[in-house]
Amino acid sequence: MQKAMKLSVLTCVLLSVLGLVFFSNNVTGAAKQTLTAVYSKAAPTGLDDPAWGKIKTLEVPFDGKEIFAGKKAAVNTKAVFTDNEIYLWFNWKDATQSVTKEAWKFDGKAWIHLKGDEDRISLLFEINRINNFATKGCAVTCHVPPGAPNAKEGKFGTATDAEKGDLWHWKAARSDPAGYADDGYLAKISDTKGGRKGDAGKGGDKQNMTADKSKPMYMLAPGKKLGKNGILLAADAVEITDYSVFKTGDVVTFRMPVAAEGSFADIKAISRYADGAWTVILSRKLNTGNDDDVAFNPQKKYSFAMALFDDSKDQDSYDSEVLTLEFKK
Repeated sequence: MQKAMKLSVLTCVLLSVLGLVFFSNNVTGAAKQTLTAVYSKAAPTGLDDPAWGKIKTLEVPFDGKEIFAGKKAAVNTKAVFTDNEIYLWFNWKDATQSVTKEAWKFDGKAWIHLKGDEDRISLLFEINRINNFATKGCAVTCHVPPGAPNAKEGKFGTATDAEKGDLWHWKAARSDPAGYADDGYLAKISDTKGGRKGDAGKGGDKQNMTADKSKPMYMLAPGKKLGKNGILLAADAVEITDYSVFKTGDVVTFRMPVAAEGSFADIKAISRYADGAWTVILSRKLNTGNDDDVAFNPQKKYSFAMALFDDSKDQDSYDSEVLTLEFKK
């Protein structure tokens, strides 16, 4: 782990909580790869739209950090834009589909948390220019106080009110079953808190547990169905009044996805895990009109990078180098 006064890319990942790498629309010659968003009059109809097969794939290499140090990964990436929206297509190999996120399991006597996290992909764009980012990279958003024992004691955010970033975070267990990716933003760090915040509106997930944290508090409501991958959505849950209905081996969702509203719901998501790989499409309006989102202009180019999480915590990720996003009509 990097020490407090040595702010590296890994330090940024540790501090970000999302494990993100960072974006700037001040494109420089540093980017080694360019992702071209191809114009289409009609929006893609889904994961299997034949149009995706006609678009050139960009294979983006990733380097592992922390528990993944020394390992490599790759994400096949494509992009399409219409007059109003952008669609980002991602495909990557993953030997295990991870959507547990500490689900509850009844062992016949007590409730225990299953081991396991979730798979994720994350992005960050500039809304307003982050000073010196183009030359100093993520060090300008990683703030570790003097004397801190390690980088985890630091904060993630910008140095001034004028600087602002747009955070996208797809989560296989906590957001995808509800059909979206978390939409947040990066702002100025306060004296007591970091600068990572959720967009206006509602979303995220709700922890399913009793006040004493010993067992789940909610179960599937009568007449409702579990969501994707057997995950219980908060909207379909009802409070448990009789625990005798559960039998040994029953599993109940711990982190229940909450239906997103407002600006928090701007990023729509669809996905599929098959043949040892994830395929994910994230889509959003080019310009949402919200001040907590980046407004894409097809006349401009944008620098970006990505981070992957394989059933892992925030400090353990695979990170790409900076790329350039361009629009071609």
